[in-house]
Amino acid sequence: MENRDPRPWDQPAQERPGLPSAYGLLPEDFQAMQAPGRAEHIFGMLQRPWTWLGLGAPRVSKQIREWMASRLDQSLPVILERSLSSDGSTKVVLGLADGERIEAVHMPREVRNPRVTLCLSSQVGCAMGCTFCATGSMGLRRNLSAGEIVGQVLVLLRELGPERPHAITLVFMGMGEPLHNLDNLHKAIRILNFEQGLNISTRRITVSTSGLVSGIERLAKMTPRPWLALSLNATTDEARGRIMPVNRAWNLERLRLALSQWPLDAREKLTIEYVLIEGVNDTVADAERLADWMGELRAGHNLNLIRMNAHGASAFQEPREDCVTAFANRLKERGCFVTVRKSRGRDIQGACGQLVRKAV
Repeated sequence: MENRDPRPWDQPAQERPGLPSAYGLLPEDFQAMQAPGRAEHIFGMLQRPWTWLGLGAPRVSKQIREWMASRLDQSLPVILERSLSSDGSTKVVLGLADGERIEAVHMPREVRNPRVTLCLSSQVGCAMGCTFCATGSMGLRRNLSAGEIVGQVLVLLRELGPERPHAITLVFMGMGEPLHNLDNLHKAIRILNFEQGLNISTRRITVSTSGLVSGIERLAKMTPRPWLALSLNATTDEARGRIMPVNRAWNLERLRLALSQWPLDAREKLTIEYVLIEGVNDTVADAERLADWMGELRAGHNLNLIRMNAHGASAFQEPREDCVTAFANRLKERGCFVTVRKSRGRDIQGACGQLVRKAV
């Protein structure tokens, strides 16, 4: 998609209008606003959907409701559409208070200890312009607020489960470039991680970036810090620049330097995501260059291969199965820890790179 601004990610996105969201505040914020009662109690009632007693909204006292009425927006995203995939995942269209719409995906996993992964959005649209991604065809409309990001989680838990948050994993791989909305994103992560709320460990929160190096370097210094995934998708600057305009600002060498400086905690793993596109980046020679680029990351870190998920906004196609097999096998021979990801929700346009909402 053409964009008149050659570096749109350097420009601040529009923010959500109106009052601050009640769901985007920490106890310290309620305390600073001189809320009646204990700030931790108010925060906990808002952030624990299993306490809502089937009312569809937090059950807080009349005094707190009256205090919030003129100071805070108490609206949550509303599920407007649900699409159930044959693999058990559900794509939802969420309506926001100003009429904008976003998409998120709820993905149960039938494993020994059943878990649910929530794929979440961080912006309405996206500024990055990746040519294989449906969201990029929207352009960027605005950032999501911290309250809207948290609201996705609260609404999905309330409507689709699980009842308790210890069984969920959050991945910011939906609509938008998370690091282009880093301030709101990190505030949301602090809220989701807070003990009196959902208390979701940052080991179960992954943020995926298209390679916004300035954001990677900022996030590396933040606390709490989620795990990082990088959407790489090509092994030469020429090829990556054609499909991912951000590479023209931060090339493969600069991107690799940013990863080498990421301060890994004990047992923390980086994830490199590589979308295989027929005739663009799926040769054995690409696999060789990818292994070289990863260097010491080949041991102990995750390399996820993802078949291109076709959609109407792109002419690209998924690769042949023999190409995927040869690509993966060569990486394994070079010492890479490789997973060929099985995309969830492809039949409902809910898989990686397929989320898109036109203006309404």
